Amino acid sequence: MVALFQINYFSMKTKLNLLLILGLPFGIFSQNTCSTAIPITAGIYTVAVIDGSEAPTPICAGNGPVTTNPAGEWYVYTPTDDYTVTVSTDLSINAGGDTRFHVYTGTCGALICHAGDDDGGSGFLSVSTFSVITGVTYYIAFDNKWSSNGFDFELSESFLPPPIPAPVTFTGNTIPSISGTYQIAVADMNNDYLDDIVTVSSSSIQIHYQQAGGGFTNTTVSTTDADFPPSWSLAIGDFDKNGFNDIVYGGGSGVTFMRANNDGTAYTEISGSEYVFSQRSNFVDINNDGHLDAFVCHDVQPNVYYINDGFGNLTFHQGGLGDHPQGGNYGSIWIDYDNDGDQDLFIAKCRGGGSTAGINELHRNDGNGVFTDVSIASNMSDMLQTWSSAWNDYDNDGFMDGLIGASSTSDGSHKLMRNNGDGTFSDVTAGTGWEGNLSLSIEHVSYDFDNDGFADVLGGGNKIMYNNGDMTFSPVVYSFSNGAIGDLNNDGFLDVQNGATIHLNDGNDNNWIKISMQGIQSNSNGIGARVEIYGDWGIQIRDVQSGIGFRYMNTLNVHFGIGQATEIDSMIIRWPSGVVDGVENPTINETFHAVEGTHPLSLLSIDGESIHIYPNPAVNELTIENLAKIDASSVTIVSNLGETVMELNPTQKNVNISKLETGLYIVIIETKNGAKYSESFIKK
Repeated sequence: MVALFQINYFSMKTKLNLLLILGLPFGIFSQNTCSTAIPITAGIYTVAVIDGSEAPTPICAGNGPVTTNPAGEWYVYTPTDDYTVTVSTDLSINAGGDTRFHVYTGTCGALICHAGDDDGGSGFLSVSTFSVITGVTYYIAFDNKWSSNGFDFELSESFLPPPIPAPVTFTGNTIPSISGTYQIAVADMNNDYLDDIVTVSSSSIQIHYQQAGGGFTNTTVSTTDADFPPSWSLAIGDFDKNGFNDIVYGGGSGVTFMRANNDGTAYTEISGSEYVFSQRSNFVDINNDGHLDAFVCHDVQPNVYYINDGFGNLTFHQGGLGDHPQGGNYGSIWIDYDNDGDQDLFIAKCRGGGSTAGINELHRNDGNGVFTDVSIASNMSDMLQTWSSAWNDYDNDGFMDGLIGASSTSDGSHKLMRNNGDGTFSDVTAGTGWEGNLSLSIEHVSYDFDNDGFADVLGGGNKIMYNNGDMTFSPVVYSFSNGAIGDLNNDGFLDVQNGATIHLNDGNDNNWIKISMQGIQSNSNGIGARVEIYGDWGIQIRDVQSGIGFRYMNTLNVHFGIGQATEIDSMIIRWPSGVVDGVENPTINETFHAVEGTHPLSLLSIDGESIHIYPNPAVNELTIENLAKIDASSVTIVSNLGETVMELNPTQKNVNISKLETGLYIVIIETKNGAKYSESFIKK
């Protein structure tokens, strides 16, 4: 039900003349403050200019408060029934505009955020869908964060079946000390396996370190002025393998790296001279050499990437991973869609107007950094306007599926693509609940928010689409929009940080496991690893990723919900190096710290004789039993930080380790056919 009601569609002069004719006081149409907000119903309205004396507060959409000459325009809406309401400036008349709005409950002077949006529509226009209750008053306020220019907006109402009860609720918790221009990242920054909150300004990095007993401690580190602040995206990872995470900023005209020193207390700026209109940025080991590279979507040219030489030096490259000369590259995400052990690349593209720069792309990693465009062959080539896609195994069959999230309906709406397991995908959108989801967004990400064992999607309209376990999804609307995601109170349930507020997941009685990753041969963060858990449900899988959705950086820890199951039969971790760790019956409802090579499935057994190392712990000498039975090409010993400390003769059975320092080490054996095996030992 949409009624058109244009009380505010006249010019200011026309409105004044009409008021004088009617003998009405001019102030009745004022909308410059909350207390004088114009009452509206369903319809289309015109905001002539944003110049009201009261700027909206608190901020319910992204990107922080207005800092220069803040102003607002106010409307008040009281529904006559329980509706799903959409407020949108994503109208053709507003093409090229940039808007932001906030929706409140409460009373003037004591407003509470209910919804809001910045760039959820086409370009920089705004749209948000939210639930309303009969008789409750809602205030809708536009601000001049990006522009004071006028525009039209539409409020529409629709009757929907009653929503399912929220599987989980969230409680807002404001942390006033969170500051900084870009409040868009959550990651462990001090190696305690707890998610921290990272905010960035042009000349500083602020970290709220999560404490084991709860709460946060706040540290701000000054940096040199970043040539290119993260105006579009941010990703985190340890690209120099010194044990502390570095940051890549995707800026509007270039890329900046902030490199952590050896104790994480300072950062060195590295800014490229190349022009890059950055969109999504990622850390990923593109050539699978054990060292993180960086990838950045280019809006108007072919994509760029930075190859790591193994010593933390990054070399700029352009082309080969999305080469359309007009760009159109918005949301890159790295997943192993074909289960061959390396990371493939999907690019969510947005251009509109029929441009071929808007056709989505899938690039298959053929190994060692060679990629093949399989967009058409896989059935993932689609001119759907999208800024991001959410990938997960939605049907728990062991293959990654893709939810292509629409940012505009100009070329179609959301598509749910099921992985057929043979390198192709099928459009299964009809009947899944996604075909009826009218909410658009630039951000779509997938996590199991209710820990029931099935991956959900957080997208537009302040909405989580909950996976019902049968490849159908049900919407639940919340008071918050997209933000950085992580476990911010270490309770095993995922929370959402939006600005200075963390929306803590109140959880339920479902069980879970969380895995923190430490690569040795692979990159330090284990980015690109595949984690599998097996139990009564069959299989669940996750890929470790840095930079998903469009803008935010989310936790590098791996989360699984297992519903009411009380145990996990086994967990397998397939590291990018090829090392495979296996753990029988890992403990649930706690964090498992996975160190590459310390939980091998087994070393080789040949003719009934196992190949293993002893004694363990060892003091002066280590023996590799039955090594002669394996056709080894190399045998190395590395420290728990990934540093090679000894290279052995491939036939050497007895090893003198007396000169090694006390600590944990890993023996890594590679055969001539490329198989890798590992075993850990302790040097006393």
